[in-house]
Amino acid sequence: MSDSVGETAEFVVRAASSQFNGGDAHIRRIPYVDDRKTIRETVEAAAEVGGMIAFTMVVTDLRKYLKEEAERHNVPVVDIMGPMLKGLSTLYGRSPKREPGLVRKLDEDYFRKVEAIEFAVKYDDGKDPRGLLRADVILIGVSRTSKTPLSMYLAHKRLKVANVPLVPEVEAPEELFRVPAERCIGLTIDPDQLNEIRRERLKSLGLTSRANYANMERILQELDYAEQVMKRIGCPILDVSNKAVEETANIILEMLRKGGGHA
Repeated sequence: MSDSVGETAEFVVRAASSQFNGGDAHIRRIPYVDDRKTIRETVEAAAEVGGMIAFTMVVTDLRKYLKEEAERHNVPVVDIMGPMLKGLSTLYGRSPKREPGLVRKLDEDYFRKVEAIEFAVKYDDGKDPRGLLRADVILIGVSRTSKTPLSMYLAHKRLKVANVPLVPEVEAPEELFRVPAERCIGLTIDPDQLNEIRRERLKSLGLTSRANYANMERILQELDYAEQVMKRIGCPILDVSNKAVEETANIILEMLRKGGGHA
């Protein structure tokens, strides 16, 4: 019996019974127990067949009622979670939450995060425009506006993020104009700061800072083109100048919560 899925109790019973009869035990799993009637009926069923009950319920009232009913019907019970909860309570110096299904919630949260990270990697830098239609949020902007680090940061918040670089010579993917505008965030930046960032990028690659990539005229051209695309989409626009990735990400999260807007 469990007030959640009951997988833990079943696994423990199978593992223990393998020490006696090769695991050949008839197990009936009773999940999501949240009322006394189910407990009473289960205890009566166990009494009829001479069975025992292993349980992982954490809600105090239900645990107490199960033990009382089992004793009244002379049905042996094994509290699988109790000793561990007691030990951890002593270790941590506080009481458990007594909330059913927390392990499952943690697992689901973990897998959602992994899925979001994999999504961000797969649809980084406009690799596959088809991902735009499945994204929770799309970041667009010229090169070096922190699209990739922002995508990864937001992925750790369990958001599926795609990002698309905007370059005048490359037509923006038509999928950008098919998604709701509020799901798209335009990133812009001060031209002088972008120039400095790009110069440093070229220097780290061992290239000359005179390359077109860091040319101010080119930068202004790119920013102008990006602004045209953003206005055509009608998406919120965020200036990332002098902002850390964490700060920008928090602003984006707030914008998404409010359903869009300019910042």
